Amino acid sequence: MNNLNKYILSIAAAASLAVSGCTKNFEDFNKNPYGASNDDLLPDYGLVVGQLKEAQRSIYVYQPAWVTQLQQNLMGDVFGGYMMTPTPFSGNSNNTNYDLVDGWNLYALNPAYSSPEASVMAPLWNVQQITKTAAPDLYAMSKILQVEAMHRVSDIFGPIMYSKYKIRSEDGGYDYDSQQEAYNNFFKDLNEAITILTPLRAKKSTPTFTNADMVYGGSYEKWLQFGNSLRLRLALRIVKADAAKAKTEGEAALAIADGLLSKADDNFSVNIGATIHPLNTISGAWEDIRMGAPMESILKGYNDPRLPKYFLPAEDSMVLKEFKGIRNGIDIDAKTRYQKYSGLVTLPSKLQLMTAAEAWFLKAEAAARGWNGAGSAKDNYESGISTSFDQYNLNANATSYINDAVSTPAPYIDPKSVTPGQNDVKAGDPWLSTITIKWDDGDSFEKKLERIITQKWICIFPDGQEAWSEFRRTGYPKLFPVVINNSGGKISTTVFVRRINIPPDEYLTNPKGVERALKTLKGPDNGGTRLWWDVQ
Repeated sequence: MNNLNKYILSIAAAASLAVSGCTKNFEDFNKNPYGASNDDLLPDYGLVVGQLKEAQRSIYVYQPAWVTQLQQNLMGDVFGGYMMTPTPFSGNSNNTNYDLVDGWNLYALNPAYSSPEASVMAPLWNVQQITKTAAPDLYAMSKILQVEAMHRVSDIFGPIMYSKYKIRSEDGGYDYDSQQEAYNNFFKDLNEAITILTPLRAKKSTPTFTNADMVYGGSYEKWLQFGNSLRLRLALRIVKADAAKAKTEGEAALAIADGLLSKADDNFSVNIGATIHPLNTISGAWEDIRMGAPMESILKGYNDPRLPKYFLPAEDSMVLKEFKGIRNGIDIDAKTRYQKYSGLVTLPSKLQLMTAAEAWFLKAEAAARGWNGAGSAKDNYESGISTSFDQYNLNANATSYINDAVSTPAPYIDPKSVTPGQNDVKAGDPWLSTITIKWDDGDSFEKKLERIITQKWICIFPDGQEAWSEFRRTGYPKLFPVVINNSGGKISTTVFVRRINIPPDEYLTNPKGVERALKTLKGPDNGGTRLWWDVQ
């Protein structure tokens, strides 16, 4: 990967020297990054537009690609079952087999606050100070972006600096919201944004709003639908932790007529112009990521026509022209062993963060739970599949796929395992699902949930962060546990990794704040401790 391997191997040791923690020099990097006062920003909001765009570009950092690799690819994309690296980083003891690398995981935190590559909270905070009364539409956009970015961070670490952002505590530190507090504030912020956008939905947006919008070209209607769909996503995220709150927020989202994303063209995807999608670099130029074994098992087993839309046939002589994935957490002696397994297809220059198909599956689960306004679980489920197929121009295949009551995920065989048979998953193994595709109203709730989440998991590819979150919340789809567990007992092989520990830089730069944050966790600050919403 053009010396990136050496860089990553050294980053853990050098993190405290090369990168400041997100609370180090906190006041400095939370000043307006453009060096302008509020008065400077008022005439045409030109710099507000720049800050809104910075935030959109920072939710999923796409440049440089090595930041994406650390922020999400060697974390959520792997933990969510989508992908696996053929590269034995750090002597094959790294995130993929639960030896969590602090120097890597720092990049899931820093871009949210400030780093040389990206920032979310700083520019959005600046925008909100200026636009709350003067330009409510821009304020609403900033709130939705803030929730979309920061729920992803909270779903990695748990407690985050959110409602208390920029407020120094009496001991000089900066305080975190517990995850429960953060989620309550997410709902508050989304409600505020939705309330602003609802009366604007049929109106033409201002030129400033249009200029700031890297997703929908200035459509108030689409931003309202995205914010509302996000509200439904987060409502279901907390359903096991606070069922009453989840139902209240979910039904509020469902109560808005035509209030959710519904067509493939509605996908929330940040347009990055001529810039190459970072996964194209990581998979193509660097050959550092390949299909995950669960993807092979599920898509092959279902004869899913989206398989060649996601991945390329393998180039390895032992599996030539097959679609072949790598199992997570296995013995990898050299990159060359799995380097030619299935890479990713070339992705467009758009960062997909929510699909309309997902919104249909959210609605399907809400219906299965009996929430008001959700409609028919069966109809929503089938619409989710059809919408995903439409996204990939596979409409002609949708009906037969929806009605397939026989196909199930396929066994996984690794012909190149260092220890023959060690990586295989056979029929009858507890990790191999037997769930079929066709909806059956007579099934138990749990079987309906597995069916919904398995199809949702397929359709939200390649957003591994969201896939990992949903797997932790529901246990679906069934994924394969690691073969090698290098966590030293901190993370259970059979329970999987549940979160990422707060990076050591935070302990150094904000010790009192971190100390208070840790008291909100269910256990020690490691990868085996469940998040607030992650209830067994």
